[in-house]
Amino acid sequence: MPLPNDTSALRRRLTVLVVILVAAFALALAWTWTPLRAWLDVDQIVGALRSVGQSFGPVAAVAGFALALTVAIPLTFLTLVAMVAFGPWGGIGCATVGALIGAAASYGLGHVLGREALERIAGPRINLLSRRLASRGVLAVIVIRLIPVAPFAVINMVAGASHIRLRDLLLGTVIGMAPSTLAMAFFIDQITAAMRNPTPLTFALAGASIGLIVAGAWGVQRWVRSIE
Repeated sequence: MPLPNDTSALRRRLTVLVVILVAAFALALAWTWTPLRAWLDVDQIVGALRSVGQSFGPVAAVAGFALALTVAIPLTFLTLVAMVAFGPWGGIGCATVGALIGAAASYGLGHVLGREALERIAGPRINLLSRRLASRGVLAVIVIRLIPVAPFAVINMVAGASHIRLRDLLLGTVIGMAPSTLAMAFFIDQITAAMRNPTPLTFALAGASIGLIVAGAWGVQRWVRSIE
């Protein structure tokens, strides 16, 4: 049994993690639905990423990509920017490596702040669910990456606080990112043209994508309940 002071420290760490998760979620919404969205100008960010790559090399560009993920800039948008900046295949490399670094960093934060706290403070049901998800670690991560039910950084921190292993998170991230990343590589010109000059079809496709995400979130919720 943990000592009272130990338990208080764990609760404080868990509170800090919750605050960070809420802030990351709020930032993700802000990048999409508030005036902060004006900062996500494709041409401006492409120019900045190219400048970083030319001045400091590809390692710096990848580090910038990973850092942007930690402040909850959407992964899909950043992948698109990387492809425009470095070409489809260079963009895939930058996005994949940057996503893995960002995933590992935010996973580590969740692990340090939340893993021990959840194990000791959370009830047996939460711990049992966490262990069952961990037993399906790679599959669980693939499903969540295919259906982005929460911001990238939030998912990584929650995974770090759970029993999911870092290896499973990284492998599931690579596999789960692959379909959408390859699709973007093949249709990069059409996607960027639609973003710069949106048409009614663009908005219809965006609405359909939101609908698929909502349906996917509902499906993931049912799947999680089925393994409780």
